Amino acid sequence: MIRRDRRAARGKTSVTGALRRRRGTPVWLSLLWRVGLVLALIGIALAGHWFDRGGLRDNIDGHISFADVLYFTMITITTVGYGDIVPVTEQARLFDTFVVTPIRLFVWLIFLGTAYDFLLRRVWDGWRMRMIQQRLRGHTIVTGFGTSGSEAVAELIRRGADPATIVVIDERAAAVELAERLGVNVLQGDASRNATLDAVQVARAKAVIVSAGRDDTSILIVLTARGLAPGVPLSVVIRSEDNEPLARQAGATTVINPASFAGLLLAGSTHGEHLADYIADLAAHVGRVALHERDVTPAEVGQPLSALNTGLGVRLHRRGAAIGFWEAGARRLETGDRIVEIVPTERLP
Repeated sequence: MIRRDRRAARGKTSVTGALRRRRGTPVWLSLLWRVGLVLALIGIALAGHWFDRGGLRDNIDGHISFADVLYFTMITITTVGYGDIVPVTEQARLFDTFVVTPIRLFVWLIFLGTAYDFLLRRVWDGWRMRMIQQRLRGHTIVTGFGTSGSEAVAELIRRGADPATIVVIDERAAAVELAERLGVNVLQGDASRNATLDAVQVARAKAVIVSAGRDDTSILIVLTARGLAPGVPLSVVIRSEDNEPLARQAGATTVINPASFAGLLLAGSTHGEHLADYIADLAAHVGRVALHERDVTPAEVGQPLSALNTGLGVRLHRRGAAIGFWEAGARRLETGDRIVEIVPTERLP
């Protein structure tokens, strides 16, 4: 029985992170790589100056020590030098021209790039993600990145969905990190809260998939999402058959019970070895056939469902009622009908 009060969804924000997308390289690895590159470049300049120290002249005491070479190298790389130590031979000057000068430029570029990456880029990324958040439209929101949620995201990507059009919400940091590796947008927070769903623009979403792992939590998320987005399709995973009517009452468009569906496949397999195989073929992206749902076209109005030339019509939905292909209502298609048909996978739009 659902015991949680829907009013809990009206509380203050419980978003524990910003909407983000995975970066290509970890921050620590990028920083370590840059420090190593700078040290390597300095080492090349230092070695060249040391082995050709005879081409340098110290205008202070006339003696070139290792400390003088280290000082000259660092000053030359970071500035243009102070004139206290100067190259006097042609070989030393050519080394400074064609080796040290490019090294100086590379080191400065690395410093500027690091400042941008770790300071300016953070500000830029924050602004950019806020812009992405504001412009989210026609995206798919997946609340809960457990077994069902992760499979749903993977299947969406296999079906050609751009990961940038998918938003995953989960309270667990580990789950959010796993989702981020797929390139999708992620938000760590409680999806049953208004503020969390508002942050991912649920009202402008294409669809919402709810798979929180617990029926009470999933139904609470459905209640919250339906209140914020009355017209968005909501699909929810419910594990107890007793809670399926509650999920529908909460506003779920589609209620899926994994245990019941598995039971249907198992029972169907006892009446024919190919039944379960065909159902799996329909459901999988890699199958030969697929179910496709669409609106009736003006050219099809007045024709029977069986006359479709795009696929095999199996059902239509008219004013909230489901009509099978064998029923009288399927003998004449009407404007506003929603058709469910079986089509070859290669014909999918």
